[in-house]
Amino acid sequence: MKSCLIVDDSSVVRKVARRILEDMDFIVDEAEDGQEAFDKCRQEMPDAILLDWQMPIMNGIEFLKLLRGYVGGERPRVVYCVTENDVGQIALALKAGASDYMMKPFDRDILEAKFAEAAQLQAN
Repeated sequence: MKSCLIVDDSSVVRKVARRILEDMDFIVDEAEDGQEAFDKCRQEMPDAILLDWQMPIMNGIEFLKLLRGYVGGERPRVVYCVTENDVGQIALALKAGASDYMMKPFDRDILEAKFAEAAQLQAN
């Protein structure tokens, strides 16, 4: 089964995303910040990651750079979430190795579209 790590300091965002991703048959884990997420990735690398950009301890860009430099860290599909249309943040994330991005607040259709590719890769 495919797995997804949701990395966001908002418990509400994690809960909403978890419900949608579990409906897509993902096994879901959660982290509140980039450091907790990286520790989880070192234990078991997920197939996909939903990554917030603003978090305490380690933000999304710092996590992304660390992940992509780690053995096996090039594999997960990483969807980077931003809360405003900040082209600079999106460009930084894509340069650091994000696979895609999406704006918050998101809805079921947007999240499903962003993770459909990861779901298909695992189905094959």
